[in-house]
Amino acid sequence: MGDDHAKRAFIGSFTSAGGRGISVAAVDRDTGAPSVLASTDAVTDPSFLATGRAPGTGEPVLYAVSETSDGAAAAFAVDEDGAPRLIGDVRPVDGSSPTHLALAAGHLLTANYGSGSVTALPVQDDGSLGPATGVLRHEGSGPDAGRQSGPHAHQVLADPSGNWVLSVDLGTDSVRVCALDPATGSLRPHTEAALRPGTGPRHLAFHPSGGHAYVLNELEPTVTVCRWDAVAGRLEPLGETQVLPHDPAEDPGVRTYPSELVVSRDGRFLWTANRGHDSISVLTLDETAEKPVLAAAVGCGGRWPRDLTLDPTGQWLYAANEHSGNVSWFAVDAETGIPAHAGSLDVPAASCVVFA
Repeated sequence: MGDDHAKRAFIGSFTSAGGRGISVAAVDRDTGAPSVLASTDAVTDPSFLATGRAPGTGEPVLYAVSETSDGAAAAFAVDEDGAPRLIGDVRPVDGSSPTHLALAAGHLLTANYGSGSVTALPVQDDGSLGPATGVLRHEGSGPDAGRQSGPHAHQVLADPSGNWVLSVDLGTDSVRVCALDPATGSLRPHTEAALRPGTGPRHLAFHPSGGHAYVLNELEPTVTVCRWDAVAGRLEPLGETQVLPHDPAEDPGVRTYPSELVVSRDGRFLWTANRGHDSISVLTLDETAEKPVLAAAVGCGGRWPRDLTLDPTGQWLYAANEHSGNVSWFAVDAETGIPAHAGSLDVPAASCVVFA
């Protein structure tokens, strides 16, 4: 992808709620403003996307989950200005309702919320996907009978060393660490970090130093700070920090379900998207990276921010507001980390934004 393509973003949305599927957008480098060039609804409910390169050709490839009860994943070629184009077959993930995906060791991994599992699919030379080679099924439950009656894998990602795969499970209040065999695509459990019961962990982000990770909880509006040992493959919870400027117990009428967190590239700030409160929280990080401090919360520019993304320059922050059907973008203050609303783009049932 050339220099011009560095200004491309991809937006996922729920087709079952009136979304366009996957849209490709040009992004103005000076203003941060995205404008949709083309869309495709080739897969149902592509709620989360990831970008990569075809191993054999180096060409850019876009990957998407299909967040349906059957559960699938697909690969797309990215042309200059046209809609993403399917490569190969749409592959079943042998799990239900995949909500997240990531690339690791020559495979695409999906976190399957409905079935509480993680699936590995090999990436072929042209970027297309082969049939699933491994499925790791989580076990366990949590105290929230409505949301935690069984496992619900919500995110999967590789650690910064590339040696481990972590899966965040909302249903079991834990983060699992496993090893992915690059040759066979099998997933082997290694360790499991238990978080406070009932917090409902949703997504995790690493500090740029690689020694710490932050887990955003959905059922309680907190971030759990963890120490990460990449040699031992072990995640150690250290403590929690509130992401709202008030105690949720003081306002029981409006419940907040945090969705996504982003850490700045210099490791000074952490942002969270908060559904219900419909805000973006700013937390500052000190040299230890272990003591986030809530500094501010600003409106997300819509309703129900499902995703939060920092652009490659670190200057712009994007919120995919699912219920209001728009993507808002914000200029990030380099000194304070506080985002200032810069504009909004109509995207029905928006669910995520990723950059090439």
